[in-house]
Amino acid sequence: MLEVKVISFAYKKGIPNDPTGNGGGFVFDCRAINNPGKYERYNHFTGLDEPVIHFLEEDGEITQFLEQAYHMVENSVKRYMDRGFSNLMVCFGCTGGRHRSVYSAQHLAEHLHSKFGVKVHLIHREQNIEEIFEPTI
Repeated sequence: MLEVKVISFAYKKGIPNDPTGNGGGFVFDCRAINNPGKYERYNHFTGLDEPVIHFLEEDGEITQFLEQAYHMVENSVKRYMDRGFSNLMVCFGCTGGRHRSVYSAQHLAEHLHSKFGVKVHLIHREQNIEEIFEPTI
């Protein structure tokens, strides 16, 4: 049974290691997306909070970014399931691991769980938040 680990992180603290020994998976760089962290009014929020979500979705840049990430990851999930693989890791990094990467990881985790019913282990590393979406298949 496939488990997808989705992680948000700050590049300045390093790319997360893959503890499964499989060598990791995808690492998406969110730093090119407009950064709410450069505005003081968003500093006490994360990518899980409505003001940041609105900021990120307003210009659509993050939506286009995630559509491309979804496409690549979905193809791997399908193949991993077909081939009986048990682990896939997908990481989203940004400058502080607070806004763009958190938003992206959260949305991908929810999307994969909804679409495939696989177990998803979501980790927002710099926020010390973990959530497990149990398999429905």
